[in-house]
Amino acid sequence: MTGIDFHFNTPDKLGYACRLLRKAVGAHGARVVVVADAELLQALDLALWSFAPAEFIAHCRSDGDPAQLARSPVVLAERGDAELPHHQVLVNLGFDVPGGFERFERLIDVVSGDEADRQAGRRRWRHYADRGYAIRRHDFAESGRHV
Repeated sequence: MTGIDFHFNTPDKLGYACRLLRKAVGAHGARVVVVADAELLQALDLALWSFAPAEFIAHCRSDGDPAQLARSPVVLAERGDAELPHHQVLVNLGFDVPGGFERFERLIDVVSGDEADRQAGRRRWRHYADRGYAIRRHDFAESGRHV
Protein backbone atom coordinates (compact mmCIF):
# COMPACT_ATOMS: atom_id res chain seq x y z
CA MET A 1 0.00 0.00 0.00
CA THR A 2 1.24 3.48 -0.84
CA GLY A 3 2.81 5.35 2.06
CA ILE A 4 1.35 8.85 2.36
CA ASP A 5 3.02 11.87 3.93
CA PHE A 6 1.30 15.24 4.27
CA HIS A 7 3.65 18.21 4.46
CA PHE A 8 1.47 21.17 5.37
CA ASN A 9 1.76 24.82 6.31
CA THR A 10 4.71 25.13 3.96
CA PRO A 11 5.40 28.87 3.67
CA ASP A 12 6.67 28.80 0.07
CA LYS A 13 5.29 25.82 -1.85
CA LEU A 14 7.55 26.26 -4.87
CA GLY A 15 10.74 26.78 -2.85
CA TYR A 16 9.79 23.92 -0.57
CA ALA A 17 9.26 21.62 -3.57
CA CYS A 18 12.74 22.50 -4.87
CA ARG A 19 14.33 21.71 -1.50
CA LEU A 20 12.31 18.49 -1.20
CA LEU A 21 13.40 17.35 -4.67
CA ARG A 22 17.04 18.22 -3.95
CA LYS A 23 16.93 16.10 -0.80
CA ALA A 24 14.99 13.20 -2.36
CA VAL A 25 17.22 12.93 -5.42
CA GLY A 26 20.55 14.01 -3.96
CA ALA A 27 20.54 12.40 -0.53
CA HIS A 28 18.25 9.43 -1.17
CA GLY A 29 18.65 8.71 -4.88
CA ALA A 30 14.88 8.70 -5.33
CA ARG A 31 13.10 8.84 -8.66
CA VAL A 32 10.27 11.34 -8.35
CA VAL A 33 7.21 12.37 -10.33
CA VAL A 34 5.77 15.81 -9.49
CA VAL A 35 2.10 16.45 -10.27
CA ALA A 36 0.57 19.94 -10.49
CA ASP A 37 -1.34 22.16 -12.87
CA ALA A 38 0.45 23.42 -15.98
CA GLU A 39 1.16 26.89 -14.56
CA LEU A 40 2.77 25.59 -11.37
CA LEU A 41 4.76 22.98 -13.30
CA GLN A 42 6.12 25.72 -15.55
CA ALA A 43 7.16 27.76 -12.51
CA LEU A 44 8.76 24.67 -10.93
CA ASP A 45 10.59 23.86 -14.16
CA LEU A 46 12.11 27.36 -14.18
CA ALA A 47 12.87 27.27 -10.45
CA LEU A 48 14.73 23.96 -10.74
CA TRP A 49 17.07 25.55 -13.31
CA SER A 50 18.02 28.38 -10.96
CA PHE A 51 17.26 27.09 -7.46
CA ALA A 52 20.85 26.34 -6.45
CA PRO A 53 23.47 27.20 -9.08
CA ALA A 54 25.90 24.49 -7.93
CA GLU A 55 23.17 21.85 -7.46
CA PHE A 56 21.25 21.39 -10.69
CA ILE A 57 18.32 18.99 -10.28
CA ALA A 58 17.93 17.02 -13.51
CA HIS A 59 14.31 16.96 -14.61
CA CYS A 60 12.06 16.79 -17.66
CA ARG A 61 8.41 17.06 -18.62
CA SER A 62 6.30 13.90 -18.93
CA ASP A 63 5.63 14.59 -22.61
CA GLY A 64 9.36 14.58 -23.41
CA ASP A 65 11.55 12.11 -25.24
CA PRO A 66 11.04 8.57 -23.83
CA ALA A 67 14.80 7.97 -23.50
CA GLN A 68 15.19 11.21 -21.54
CA LEU A 69 12.20 10.30 -19.36
CA ALA A 70 13.74 6.96 -18.49
CA ARG A 71 17.00 8.62 -17.35
CA SER A 72 15.55 11.63 -15.54
CA PRO A 73 15.28 11.38 -11.74
CA VAL A 74 12.48 13.99 -11.70
CA VAL A 75 9.52 14.02 -14.08
CA LEU A 76 7.03 16.90 -14.11
CA ALA A 77 3.51 15.76 -15.05
CA GLU A 78 0.01 17.20 -15.07
CA ARG A 79 -1.42 13.77 -14.23
CA GLY A 80 -0.19 10.95 -12.01
CA ASP A 81 -2.02 8.39 -14.12
CA ALA A 82 -0.12 9.37 -17.27
CA GLU A 83 2.34 6.93 -18.84
CA LEU A 84 5.31 7.44 -16.51
CA PRO A 85 8.74 5.77 -16.42
CA HIS A 86 8.90 5.11 -12.67
CA HIS A 87 6.63 4.81 -9.64
CA GLN A 88 8.82 5.35 -6.61
CA VAL A 89 7.77 8.76 -5.22
CA LEU A 90 4.90 11.01 -6.28
CA VAL A 91 4.89 14.61 -5.05
CA ASN A 92 1.49 16.28 -5.33
CA LEU A 93 1.51 20.07 -5.54
CA GLY A 94 -2.00 20.24 -7.00
CA PHE A 95 -5.45 20.69 -5.46
CA ASP A 96 -6.86 17.30 -6.49
CA VAL A 97 -6.15 13.70 -5.52
CA PRO A 98 -3.65 12.68 -8.20
CA GLY A 99 -4.96 9.91 -10.43
CA GLY A 100 -2.89 6.76 -10.19
CA PHE A 101 -1.29 7.67 -6.83
CA GLU A 102 -1.80 4.11 -5.62
CA ARG A 103 0.76 2.88 -8.20
CA PHE A 104 3.53 4.71 -6.32
CA GLU A 105 5.48 3.44 -3.32
CA ARG A 106 5.14 6.82 -1.62
CA LEU A 107 3.02 9.95 -2.01
CA ILE A 108 4.12 13.28 -0.56
CA ASP A 109 1.27 15.77 -0.57
CA VAL A 110 2.44 19.37 -0.11
CA VAL A 111 0.01 21.98 1.25
CA SER A 112 0.77 25.67 1.76
CA GLY A 113 -0.81 27.99 4.32
CA ASP A 114 -3.13 29.44 1.65
CA GLU A 115 -6.75 28.86 2.71
CA ALA A 116 -7.90 27.38 -0.63
CA ASP A 117 -4.90 25.05 -0.63
CA ARG A 118 -5.62 24.02 2.97
CA GLN A 119 -9.27 23.23 2.15
CA ALA A 120 -8.23 21.14 -0.86
CA GLY A 121 -5.65 19.40 1.33
CA ARG A 122 -8.32 18.50 3.87
CA ARG A 123 -10.44 16.94 1.09
CA ARG A 124 -7.47 14.89 -0.11
CA TRP A 125 -6.69 13.80 3.46
CA ARG A 126 -10.29 12.56 3.89
CA HIS A 127 -10.09 10.74 0.55
CA TYR A 128 -6.96 8.83 1.61
CA ALA A 129 -8.16 8.18 5.18
CA ASP A 130 -11.56 6.90 3.96
CA ARG A 131 -9.70 4.31 1.88
CA GLY A 132 -7.63 3.07 4.81
CA TYR A 133 -4.29 4.71 4.06
CA ALA A 134 -2.12 5.51 7.05
CA ILE A 135 -1.09 9.15 6.79
CA ARG A 136 2.02 10.68 8.36
CA ARG A 137 1.66 14.37 9.11
CA HIS A 138 4.45 16.92 8.97
CA ASP A 139 3.27 20.33 10.18
CA PHE A 140 5.91 22.93 9.35
CA ALA A 141 4.18 25.65 11.37
CA GLU A 142 4.80 23.57 14.52
CA SER A 143 8.25 22.26 13.72
CA GLY A 144 9.82 25.23 11.98
CA ARG A 145 11.53 22.76 9.61
CA HIS A 146 12.21 23.73 6.05
CA VAL A 147 13.65 20.47 4.58
